[in-house]
Amino acid sequence: MKKIVVLGSINVDIILNIARLPLPGETMAMSNRSTAGGGKGANQAIAAVRAGAETSFIAKIGQDRSADFMLDTFKYDGLNIDHVTKDEKAGTGQAYILLDDNGQNSILIYGGANQTITAEDIQNASAAIADADCLITEFETPLEASIEAFKIAKENNVLTILNPAPAKTNIPDELLKLTDIIVPNETEAEAITGIKVTDEPSMAAAADKLHTMGVKNVIITVGANGSFYSMNEKSGFVNAYKVNTVDTTAAGDTFIGYLASQLNSDLSNIEEAMKFASKASSITVQTQGAQNSIPHVRDVEI
Repeated sequence: MKKIVVLGSINVDIILNIARLPLPGETMAMSNRSTAGGGKGANQAIAAVRAGAETSFIAKIGQDRSADFMLDTFKYDGLNIDHVTKDEKAGTGQAYILLDDNGQNSILIYGGANQTITAEDIQNASAAIADADCLITEFETPLEASIEAFKIAKENNVLTILNPAPAKTNIPDELLKLTDIIVPNETEAEAITGIKVTDEPSMAAAADKLHTMGVKNVIITVGANGSFYSMNEKSGFVNAYKVNTVDTTAAGDTFIGYLASQLNSDLSNIEEAMKFASKASSITVQTQGAQNSIPHVRDVEI
């Protein structure tokens, strides 16, 4: 069984269903409102544990009802939460998701306790990182924490996966050089490299730019079209599964959690792992919400 550690965010998602995005200054009615567990880090951790991996989570929450709601969710899934700690001042993270009738979303984030994770918190979890097969992080928590976690991982030959989301234009060189695999979507790839990703040649160009920035292995996800990989002078494209999309929330997080659960340490099965992750994501997008839509491994068949 793979051992995975995820460093990342916890958010309570408040989903607002609307026909379309409002225009500037426009007031419009919602058709529904619901609440679900979310946060990129939490989604990725839930995906990994539901994929069958032994998964530990490094994160922070507030001292509020939202924290209790999220902890109950993690316990139900069997996620190791020994390193999910409480901040005395900041509230648990929140995400406000505008979801239109076409299944596309726009998201507003309140970072809260997610932004209080420190290098000391990471050091307290160093034994869990050192014992892992893979460490995943994203950009909804402080960069200094990510760098510290990746340093510990590389000192112990642990595979590191960076999901550069939300998009940043300036990623520290130190973090990139500690990254074994970077997994941006097309928007994030453009923000990092300045190359607009529209087709396979532009994906290859963006991947080449990321290689020159210090990352050996690149996977670029392009939503319903699929995903592109570039590594060791080898590249390829994995088509997505065609389904009726209801909500794209957590699709990318599902992909990353499932990918990590399947990857060999030498990445020799990269295409097979990507296909399995893509199948899991195709199930996620057929249900509204984040963590509730992430499938269990028994439901993912190729």
